[in-house]
Amino acid sequence: MRRAFLVAARRTAVVPQGGAFRGLSVDALGASVLQALLADAAIAPEGVDEVIVSNALGEGGNPARRVALLAGLPERVAGLSIDRQCAGGLDALLLARALIAAGADVVVAGGAESASQRPERRMPGADAPYGQARFTPWPDRDPDMAQAAEALALRLGISRKAADDWAVASHAKAMAARANLRAEILPLAGVADDAFTRALTPALAARATPVTGGITAANAAVAADGAALCLVVSERIAARAARAVEIVSGLTLGGTPDEPGLAPVAAIGAALAAVRLAPFALERAEVMEAYAVQAIACVQGAGLDAARVNLRGGALARGHPIGASGAILAVRLFHDLAGGYGLAAIAAAGGLGTALVLRG
Repeated sequence: MRRAFLVAARRTAVVPQGGAFRGLSVDALGASVLQALLADAAIAPEGVDEVIVSNALGEGGNPARRVALLAGLPERVAGLSIDRQCAGGLDALLLARALIAAGADVVVAGGAESASQRPERRMPGADAPYGQARFTPWPDRDPDMAQAAEALALRLGISRKAADDWAVASHAKAMAARANLRAEILPLAGVADDAFTRALTPALAARATPVTGGITAANAAVAADGAALCLVVSERIAARAARAVEIVSGLTLGGTPDEPGLAPVAAIGAALAAVRLAPFALERAEVMEAYAVQAIACVQGAGLDAARVNLRGGALARGHPIGASGAILAVRLFHDLAGGYGLAAIAAAGGLGTALVLRG
């Protein structure tokens, strides 16, 4: 099987819905990052075989194609748009790896999302439960995401304090890492840092607006705008790159729709088993923090070392641009891995989990 490598990885800052990116389309967000990737890797637009973009909230119309054209790629690059909700950004990388295995040399993959420009016509109808899109055909097995997180906390005994402490730590790590994170962030619209990151204290977290039960505005990630893309190439192209990080395994698995927060646990186990890697052997891991409770449950369920997880903060400290969030995890690993193995893992509505293992 032909091996696949990341040779460049970039993202925009993440900006909460209605913020500085509110006037930027998904096309503009993605195209800006794509151009930066090619410059980083010194690859001409003509060298790109395909562009795969995850987008969950847009108006359709193949945004990957629009991103490719706006970035100045040749018209022969068709563009492939996918929607696997939160997992889509990592799934784009898995598809890119498959294209490399099948003979492609250069694939751009990741996600772009604008919660600010989510079209009303794609909003769920009045009969949709909890005002969210449907993720299963059975309303009684299609829980509201915040309510599912609260149910998970109650079942596993994860306290409100534990969730708040995780959120406080996420912000503290991100604040301390701002200078490091700028290496991966493409300044855009005057924004060079994740806009939501702040000095969250236990007192502020305790006063946060409740969403449901112990789930609050402090321990749940905010809706956001942003884009993240990786340049996935063959071994031939990687041989002349300044940096190359290999995709060594990865997959998406479906689990019970009723408990989406735990879905990554099985995917993590399978991805690690595929390369005979134990959790303790990971150099670091990036685990999605849609909710602090969900992140805690996944770390515990997969047997990960919490001291190696989200070392520069997670989604609680930056926000959640749904289609791009998985790709942001991979971007983080690309910039931080120092020769060892790294894991990216994310849950998605409907009971889906995606895990990706990289080797620096």
